[in-house]
Amino acid sequence: MQFGFLGISYQTADLKMREQAAFTDEKKMEFFHMAEEAGVDQCMILSTCNRSEVFYLFEETDQADQIYRLYQEMFSEADLGQYIRRGQGEETVVYLFRVAAGLESMVAGEDQILGQVKQAFEFSRMMGACKKELNKIVRDALTCAKKIKSELKISEKPLSVGYIGIQKLNETCKIRGKTVLMIGSGTTAALVLQYLQEYGAGKIFLCSRTYAHAGNLQKQMKHLVVVPYHERYQIMKACDIVISATSAPHLVVKSCDFQPQKPLVFLDLAAPRDIDPSFDSDPDTILIHLDTLKEIAEKNQKERIRLVKESDQFIQEAKDETLHWLKISRMDGTIQSLQERCREISEDSYRYLSRKMDLNDREKRLLQKVLHASLQRLLREPIQELKHLDTREEQEAYQKMVHQLFRIEEKERSL
Repeated sequence: MQFGFLGISYQTADLKMREQAAFTDEKKMEFFHMAEEAGVDQCMILSTCNRSEVFYLFEETDQADQIYRLYQEMFSEADLGQYIRRGQGEETVVYLFRVAAGLESMVAGEDQILGQVKQAFEFSRMMGACKKELNKIVRDALTCAKKIKSELKISEKPLSVGYIGIQKLNETCKIRGKTVLMIGSGTTAALVLQYLQEYGAGKIFLCSRTYAHAGNLQKQMKHLVVVPYHERYQIMKACDIVISATSAPHLVVKSCDFQPQKPLVFLDLAAPRDIDPSFDSDPDTILIHLDTLKEIAEKNQKERIRLVKESDQFIQEAKDETLHWLKISRMDGTIQSLQERCREISEDSYRYLSRKMDLNDREKRLLQKVLHASLQRLLREPIQELKHLDTREEQEAYQKMVHQLFRIEEKERSL
């Protein structure tokens, strides 16, 4: 049995193409059904905004080709051929481990993908498309990802300018309990407002030229106090922190219009600048701007790259353990049959001896244990040999030999 994958991702296809290859739950169920008819009864579909991929276990090369055709037919309206990436064996195990750890994500080390892999795994299990082998591979991938995240903490090196800005702001002036003015109501401002909540900011004022946008944010965050844009200077007098993130082509906070009467920290997240650079020389103010944050982001990016390389060792170790388990799992059926035969012989011998000998209950239990332990000891070395067979050809030859030597009836094998 081999492990394979195919699909598209942000690495091979643009957003428009990825949107055309997105799996709905209904399409996932349909794909599972068609894959089972093709002889592939174990697969997992990972469908996110950045990837549309199928991980599956197969016996014959023809089955892998059928999965490829099914994937193309599922999205026949899109010409996916040149964008589809395929892999199998060790390459696929490594790839899934890297995906789960966020090492194949657009932002290296991001956390969201781990939850998405868990959801894909649970959906596969719910649909009956996950058995022993796929269950083992995916669980090992999730365990490895958690180990990488807990020990290397890649995601704790933020790259988002907004988040880096808030972190820097908190280092400069503890945010908790502080009064803040947020100027702007776009995407960046919305994220910054969420971060301010997480850091425990006190009263938060919001002003924007687009009052409707500010109103929408207020509906989402009831604690916000929306004020008219033209009153921003008056509000600043009561604030400890002023953050600006607008798309204005000019300064929105000018030193000629506002002179701080107490210590004030400015965070300027706009390009071009929103806040007058001359505040940087004012003894009552601290100005944090994009150039400062860019340096931190670049440093974090380099550190993430270093940590991603360091994570390769975790991946390799986990991958080797998983591949070894997959290899010996092919012999599980034979080993189980051998142990069952051992148990049958042990019980037959016990029944015969207990009839011939006058034993009390304690002696009977002891006899039963000795017989079973003796036969298990006899089988221990042969079983270890079976577990260390390297090739499929060797495994099949030994399986046949064991069944003949021990007269074991043919049972379904876990291959």
